[in-house]
Amino acid sequence: MTRVLVTGGAGYLATRLVADLLLDGTEVRTTVRSAASEQGLRDALDRADADTSGLEVRFASLTEDDGWADAAVGMDGVYHLASPMVLATDPAEVVPPARDGALRVLRAARDAGVPRVVLTSSFAAVGYGARPDADPQAVREFDERDWTDPDAPGLPPYPLSKAVAERAAWDFVGREGGDTELVVVNPTWIAGPTLTTDARSSLGVFTAMLTGAMPQVPRQRFGIADVRDVAALHVTAMTTPEAAGRRYLALADGPTTTFRGVAEVLRARLGDAAERVSVEEVPGGDPAPLVIHNDRAKSELGFRPRPVEDTIVETARSLRALGLV
Repeated sequence: MTRVLVTGGAGYLATRLVADLLLDGTEVRTTVRSAASEQGLRDALDRADADTSGLEVRFASLTEDDGWADAAVGMDGVYHLASPMVLATDPAEVVPPARDGALRVLRAARDAGVPRVVLTSSFAAVGYGARPDADPQAVREFDERDWTDPDAPGLPPYPLSKAVAERAAWDFVGREGGDTELVVVNPTWIAGPTLTTDARSSLGVFTAMLTGAMPQVPRQRFGIADVRDVAALHVTAMTTPEAAGRRYLALADGPTTTFRGVAEVLRARLGDAAERVSVEEVPGGDPAPLVIHNDRAKSELGFRPRPVEDTIVETARSLRALGLV
């Protein structure tokens, strides 16, 4: 890969990926939504000491056709990371941009003759939406063969959008993708050192914990993926011929954890810096055991993730270093 397109370049994961690509000598064209986003991206790349002489920035939106065809021209690969905001409560605000945005990028890549697209999906497209008759205390076990059911009752907008968008991407490539290959990376909850100062999503949870703004933590079990490992997995997914047509789950080494588990690690490893972190859980029953298998990424792509406790601690340290807590 000598020239690649990264969509949504100003995001938490995308800034890490763009930085890694530039540091490796790859020329990067990236899309952002605004001039403010571009400045945030450039500031993040400065923090990574990445040489931006090989960076080209374009403006494009998931909800509009303009710009995508030109953005894909001349690219050796496309990383589609752009995704709608996850805080919306109305599916109509999240699902169409996620689905239609993915199709816009794939269509542009196909028309430009791009050999491969690596799409960032999520564990949210794999393991959400249990049926009402499921045993709430039964072990939940998932690998890449599993799919979130979009028709499951009460499915929140974000996992719904991820499931719908990824299904649409696979359907498009199978039906009219031409010679363009698709690989999908499905990370669990992403944490790890940030290059951005926009502490949203998982980073927002860490800031709330560290500042004492979360006096009680939710009772939920989940996997954590280190942002650095997820970025590296994207690169390997792009450059490994045998990855075509495959999905890969990404999560850190170690068992799945809970918000209380995260809080306990912070308290144990950071000392006084975590004195405001609460280990008190909201009232309710314990979440069911959760097992997420990432054997495919390890065996086929050589994925070697960091220990989950290191990821938790280094997330907090980066937020402190940037003055975000």
